[in-house]
Amino acid sequence: MSKDSHSGLSDDSRCSERIEGLLHRLAMLRGFSKQTLVSYQADLNDVQRFLQTRRSSLFIADEALIEAYLATLNRRGMAGSTIRRRRSAMSSWFSFLLAEGIRDDHPCKRLPPQRLHRPLPKMLSEAEVEALLAAPDVNDYYGLRDRCMLELLYASGLRVSELVGLRSSQLDKNAMLLRVIGKGDKERLVPYGEEAAVWLKRWERVKSSASPDSGAPRISASFLFPGRGDKPMTRQNFWLRLRRYAITAGLQRLPSPHTLRHAFATHLLNHGADLRAVQMLLGHANISTTEIYTHISRVRLHEAVNRAHPLGKGG
Repeated sequence: MSKDSHSGLSDDSRCSERIEGLLHRLAMLRGFSKQTLVSYQADLNDVQRFLQTRRSSLFIADEALIEAYLATLNRRGMAGSTIRRRRSAMSSWFSFLLAEGIRDDHPCKRLPPQRLHRPLPKMLSEAEVEALLAAPDVNDYYGLRDRCMLELLYASGLRVSELVGLRSSQLDKNAMLLRVIGKGDKERLVPYGEEAAVWLKRWERVKSSASPDSGAPRISASFLFPGRGDKPMTRQNFWLRLRRYAITAGLQRLPSPHTLRHAFATHLLNHGADLRAVQMLLGHANISTTEIYTHISRVRLHEAVNRAHPLGKGG
């Protein structure tokens, strides 16, 4: 509780003065940037306005009122990062009041940790993936290359940076394995299926036999998927071509290259793959990163029940 004898319930000037003192301390002792200080000031003013509607203030608010304020932020749909900053601003404020002897408690210390709600990745159904894979014109040199890239991306769950940088030496055709150098220069072996193997074989045959006047690029054979000119394909160029194929396929949601990686993981889990195995295939350092796909799978199951079950919403 507050020990300040002048703790009027709506003393804005006294509150503003104390907030200025807090901001000065954060700038001097913790080196906070000007932008962070401006944000903290706006955050604390917003908290104060809310508390005044509850006949309270930043000097005397208890844990229940702070929780009520945070609940209003969630109802507003405020971004998780903004809510975390508001919590941090309030925590700094109450620590400041403790240090100044104005309060003898810290209501933020007892608050439960904020739940982080990561947005679900954009997803493609298996039918949508099939339509996307079939979109390139495989009678064209670049169309065949793109079909092979899409097949391999969906078959292996590679990051697009890993895909465009692949060299022929990373391909073990006998074992149907890719030796991939991922984030942090970590190496992993990634298998791919028979369908991707068929397209890889077809692509390498056309690539190796392309004549100089065929429109094929003059580039070192070490790159598995060369771009135009004397450079390998870029991530940006692949993204643009993917969007074009998505439009050709009639997809309602235009995917990014990462969408096929998400589809790879989710469809594996939908068909019974082990979560740890999917973690290894994706190259995730922490399994919590992979666990989001189990949630997507559960969402899809609920949607299927709601569509098909007699007592579901769509029944």
